[in-house]
Amino acid sequence: MTGERLHRTTYAVDVAAPAGVVYGLIADTTQWPLFVPPSIHVERLDFDGTRDRFQMWVTANGTVKSWLSHRILDARARRIDFHHEVPAGPSTSLGGRWTVEPMGAESSRLTLDHEFTVAEDRPEDATWVERATDSNSRTELERLKECAERWTRLDALTLSFEESVRLKGPAELVHDFLYGIADWPGRVPHVLRADVAEERSGIQVVRMDTVSDNGTAQTTEAVRVCFPHALRIVHKQTATPLLLEAHTGEWSVIPDTTGVTAVAQHSVLLREEAIEPVLGRGTSIAEARTHVRELLGAQSRTVLNLAKRHAESAIRTL
Repeated sequence: MTGERLHRTTYAVDVAAPAGVVYGLIADTTQWPLFVPPSIHVERLDFDGTRDRFQMWVTANGTVKSWLSHRILDARARRIDFHHEVPAGPSTSLGGRWTVEPMGAESSRLTLDHEFTVAEDRPEDATWVERATDSNSRTELERLKECAERWTRLDALTLSFEESVRLKGPAELVHDFLYGIADWPGRVPHVLRADVAEERSGIQVVRMDTVSDNGTAQTTEAVRVCFPHALRIVHKQTATPLLLEAHTGEWSVIPDTTGVTAVAQHSVLLREEAIEPVLGRGTSIAEARTHVRELLGAQSRTVLNLAKRHAESAIRTL
């Protein structure tokens, strides 16, 4: 590491929530894409309650980065140490610590420390990492604070569900339809436009115009991480409809001895303050959950049935 200087940053935020609640939010990496805005997907590789090892995809300075990370959790001290086993460039090393300090029965302080190096301490690379670290850290702490301070209602504001179809056709053709999102306009009724950028194979950045059954149009943006050999596509909206604070999901194709199951999975965090402006005065959280479940469920079923038709039609043609 000759010529590499260790750079350090520290960020902190006071949270009107118990320390245990805040620690719980940062301890479960699998939920980060829903609660931490820059996080796109976490693929957990190993976890024994204390040691957590995972591959993570995030947005940083407008690009999608990925790294292999290892964490050591200390629930008693409410401290999590982390380092990137295989850091994403331009970092040559990156690590740090999350700390939750109780400030009273109903308040705490969350601190995030980073330290990193770049090759030969190149100023432009150090500046890039500092800018990404600053932007992402501030965004992460602010959203974690917001979620923790709504902890008594957080379960009601989050929902996960899935839709599935069975079919008899090649699993690869089902995946091809789901992967080819750029071709959905004209094929999928609720998709008006889908602009797809794939600068790196398997990482799709999608800007999409859709329309709901009541004629309401909206524009969203999403990042899709594709695992073609596993027939999986995970996704996260980086620009959401007003009603949704966050939206993540996965398309998966599962072959077995009797056919294929195609699955659409969704996880959603509702934006509580938008419920009445979007759905009308007096609309409850429960009614908003039902609305989102029905809308996303119907759209997913449409896509899955079109993928089913695509695969089964190919077999009949052959």
